[in-house]
This record gives sequence, C-alpha cells and structure tokens, in this order.
Amino acid sequence: MWDKIVDVFNKQLEVAKYSRMVPVQEIEGHEYNLNIPRYIDSQEEEDIQDIEAHLLGGIPKRDIEALSDYWQVYPTLQQELFEVADRPGYLMLKILGSEVKACIFAHPEFISYGKDIQAVFERWQGKHTPLLKAIRPGDKPKAIIYALSEDLLQAFKGKSLIDKYDVYQHLMTYWVESMKDDVYILVEDGWKAELTAVMNKKGAVTDYVCELIPKELMINRYFQTEQAAIATLETKKDEIVRQQEELQEEHGGEEGLLEEVINDSGKITKANINLRIKEIQKNPLFADADELKVIKSYLKLIELEAELNKSIKEATQSLHNQVLKKYQELTEDEIKTLVVDDKWMQTLRQAIASEMDRISQRLTQRIQELAERYDIPLPELTSKVDELTAKVEGHLQRMGMVW
Repeated sequence: MWDKIVDVFNKQLEVAKYSRMVPVQEIEGHEYNLNIPRYIDSQEEEDIQDIEAHLLGGIPKRDIEALSDYWQVYPTLQQELFEVADRPGYLMLKILGSEVKACIFAHPEFISYGKDIQAVFERWQGKHTPLLKAIRPGDKPKAIIYALSEDLLQAFKGKSLIDKYDVYQHLMTYWVESMKDDVYILVEDGWKAELTAVMNKKGAVTDYVCELIPKELMINRYFQTEQAAIATLETKKDEIVRQQEELQEEHGGEEGLLEEVINDSGKITKANINLRIKEIQKNPLFADADELKVIKSYLKLIELEAELNKSIKEATQSLHNQVLKKYQELTEDEIKTLVVDDKWMQTLRQAIASEMDRISQRLTQRIQELAERYDIPLPELTSKVDELTAKVEGHLQRMGMVW
C-alpha cells in the first residue's frame, strides 16, 4: 500500500509492527545495517496453548481479552457469548460453537456497527456521485482518482476494526482493473454507450458489446422480468433433466427397461426410443408393458426438454434484441446512472461489504477455534480412549485374538 507508506513517512507516524523512529545509535549498533527486520518485528504473536485449560477445560480469559478491539465496538457481545468458569482466569462459552456466527451476526451492536460503516460509505458516495456524473471530455483521470481515494481515506479515518487503507486498496484495485478504463473512455468520448461488433473467424458479426456498460447492467436495470422468465424456464429444464437421470439410473442397467434404447455412448436418444417402440408394436406378443411405459415416459421428457430449449433460445434472443435496442435509446442521464450508480458505486459497496464480512469472520473463527481447542479436557479424552480401547480389546478376545 503505497499510500500508507507515504502517509507514515510524511507524518512521521509510529505504527506497531509497521514503523518506528530509530535512533542513530541503534543503527550504529547494527553496524549501519538497514535490514528492516532488525528494527521492526512484524511477525504475528505466537498463539500460546494453555496447559491448564487443556487439563481442566475453559477458555483462558487472556485470549478473550486479546479481542478487546471487538469488545470496544460490541461492548455487550462478550457477555452474550461467555460466562465465568468455575475458577478464576477462565471463561465458558454460553452457546454451542456452531451457534457463534449466528449470535454475532444477529447481535444489535454488530448490526448497528454495520449500518454505521454503510453510512460512512453512503456519505462518501453522496459527495462524489455528482462529481463523477459531471466528468466531461478533457478531465484528468489521475486527478479524479486522487480526489476519490484521498477523501475515502479521510471518510474512514479513525473507524474501529476497519482499516482505512484496506478500504482504500479496494478502490485502487477496482480503479486499476476496470474503473480507470471507463474514465478514460468518458474523458475522450463523453457519455456515450458505443457498441462494438464481435466477429467470428469468417468476418461475420456475431454479437455486439459495450465496454462502458456491460449487458448485465442493462438487464438488471431494465429487463429483470424477462431475465426472471428465462431463469424460470431453465429451472424447469433442469427438473426435466433430473427426471431423465433418475429414470436412467433406475432402469438403465443390465436387463433394465431402458437397456435397449441406450447407445454405445451411454446416452438415450429419441431415435432409439422411436425405433424400439416400432419393434415392440411389430411383436405385441413379446411386448413388455412396463418397458413400453418407461420408454414412453422418457420420450415425453425428451420432448419436453426440446420444447423448453426452444423457448429458452427464443426468449434469450428476444431479450438480446431488446437490450441492443435499449442501448441505442439510452439518454445521457441513463448512461450516467448505469455507469456511476449501478457499476462503480455498486462494486465499491460490495467491496466494503466484503471487508465487513472479513472482520466478522475473523472474530467468529477465533472464538470457534478457542472453543474447539479447549472443549474436551484431557482427562475426559484419556478416559474416552481407555473406554474405546477396552471395547476393541473385548471384541478381539471374542474373536480369539491373542497378543
């Protein structure tokens, strides 16, 4: 994170495990060797195992107190999760380890903190959305991202648990991967949704794409109903395919009712089924009523699948045509909404949400780790091992084994 390095250097900040002011005498003591690990210990603290907790159970209180950054933000959550053990210095989990995540995510302080972080982002978004929608040819992309990033750092300054530089990095990563290209398009061509033809090897146009506004954004804003209809058809098709697989699994083995219609590749085709039906009709005395029923059922599924495939293809093509037509009708305000609100800001909002998920997951995993580590005291484990050993030895003796 270059911005963090520059900030720390310019402001002469001392950050634990990251930076500190080193006197010349200390450097001289290292024979002027400037290898950073000589002066900064950036390694994570060792996760110490507690022998007493392994022997008697309970979670060491010091391990829970080490999560103090969380308890400052969620002051009553600790009481929801833990209670005092039967001896000083140890705590017990009030709930099952598997319930820790649900307890944290449902806690009012956790929800409130999430809303607070979301509000910080929304204030930043509200401030910069009008500025982004005002981009015009001739603007400087570097000046745009500098203003965005510096203000984002300022917005998240001093917020507990969430590192402003992690938030900053999400923005800069998105800028490099996508947003920068969009801004360069806008400062060169203005707010236009230009389509580019996609051609095959023969030079024929097979599709059109818009680099600034992907098709998915258009569908999500203007054609959700049509997309939902296609999804419904695909779900119905998946159900038909599942029924086919069940029939073949049940009747497709050796001497199964579908054996005669399975080709060398292990597939059942409509042609094979029709041929088998004709053979049965020619020799009604040897016909198996169950076989005829099953293969006709499978034939019906094949026909239904074909109908659904046709409907999906037609609906998909219709949606494609509607999207292309809408591209040509987009107003400048609509383009700004699609690019700034639906594309840029939504992506950044999801990035902030992922950062929040990472924070909560880290707390959840640590608590579950500690709970599992000291869940069963060593004497209880030893007793269980002895009990199981005795059972195994008893079985072996009854089998006549001698050792």
